Amino acid sequence: MTRLLELGHEREVEAQAAHGEWFCALAWARLLGDRRQHEQALDVLDPYVATGWWPAARARAELLEGWGRAPEAIELSRPYAQAGDRTVLDFFARLLARHGRATEALALLRPGIEDWLVAKALVDVAEAAGQDDEVAALLETRIEAAVPACDDPDCRRLRLEPSNAFDLLATVRERQGRVDEAITLLRRRESTSVNGRDALADLLARHGRIEELRAYAGSEYHGHAAQSLAEVLEARGDVEGAIAAYRTFAERPHGMGRVGHLLSRLLVRHGRVDEAIAELRALADSPDGADACVVDALCTLYTEHGRAQEALAYLDTLKERRDGEEEWEFSQIRLPLMAACGLLHEAIEQARAHPEGGTWYAAWSLSHLLAGAGRTEEAVAVLEQHPGSNNTVLAHHLIDLGRIDEAVALLQVRRSVAPAPAPWDGAYSDEPPF
Repeated sequence: MTRLLELGHEREVEAQAAHGEWFCALAWARLLGDRRQHEQALDVLDPYVATGWWPAARARAELLEGWGRAPEAIELSRPYAQAGDRTVLDFFARLLARHGRATEALALLRPGIEDWLVAKALVDVAEAAGQDDEVAALLETRIEAAVPACDDPDCRRLRLEPSNAFDLLATVRERQGRVDEAITLLRRRESTSVNGRDALADLLARHGRIEELRAYAGSEYHGHAAQSLAEVLEARGDVEGAIAAYRTFAERPHGMGRVGHLLSRLLVRHGRVDEAIAELRALADSPDGADACVVDALCTLYTEHGRAQEALAYLDTLKERRDGEEEWEFSQIRLPLMAACGLLHEAIEQARAHPEGGTWYAAWSLSHLLAGAGRTEEAVAVLEQHPGSNNTVLAHHLIDLGRIDEAVALLQVRRSVAPAPAPWDGAYSDEPPF
């Protein structure tokens, strides 16, 4: 759908929307909405909404809200929310709160406070409803009711419902200006980092408690507190302090592996590209440091600053260390570098000659090189040697060639009865599928 629209094949997307392809229907409805053809957009979604499927109803509700028709969006969503699904309840409560009905949203969410998702929505909605005190009391009750997670008398883990009660109560306390209490609550959490961020570190940073944050960064394991410290120092113009925060953490065993990328990006932001490259190269050269992720970041950094030849030279050095062998994951990094250096056709031949060049996973890179050389038919032929393995990439090339029907047929998944799994005979294998 995305590629069809990019290349102007709107009629194909419209036709597929009418024949049960949900993502085409969603994209077509949004496109019609952007063109202010609101009723036609709703007509596209009607057959899907009629099935009672929540994702379709949610899409319709989002369109209605975006067009300023929030009451209709609310009435459409209400029956789904009343059925009790937590994700629907989260959506519906936030919809109500956005349109001046936060008290009603709070009443809907309150009975489900044991669930972490519902509890989070409850805390967010409470601010709009002016009910922070009430929600804080509910969370305190949940924390007081927590019991040890196991029978071991030394067990410090709690069976807490909701599991994020400490974090949520800390959020409320911070809103109330009771920052010390929020800090104390966050120190009692079991999981300190969520989605790459540490709530305690971010709280200390927001309130300028730099020395406390620095002390926390000295003990926190993941490097997320060091990141928060570096970010706040950089925002204050203390670039050297931010660099030092990362380098201090990097001195720990495996510390550089956790903050090396962050440090390199910081250095690049301040025009210190050579230092950034040196940091990533040191990481790549460290024991066990030359994994594909680190090497790829290093080579990308070289390339972004017009130094692809140096990236190739580094890969050559790495290859020599490995007795002249180069696994595909590193060859995959080399190929676009060769293309950037004007060696596109040589890259194609090297990809074909690699011991793993005939595999399904190498076909993706080879097809990309061929397409870049204007040899899209050859790219398709390479991918077709591995049916089912790279359908998305193959369809992309087919659409580029104008072979729309083939691309659509390739990507359409028809329902079928899954084969019964073969019974295990007790034998182990070190060959895929393992």
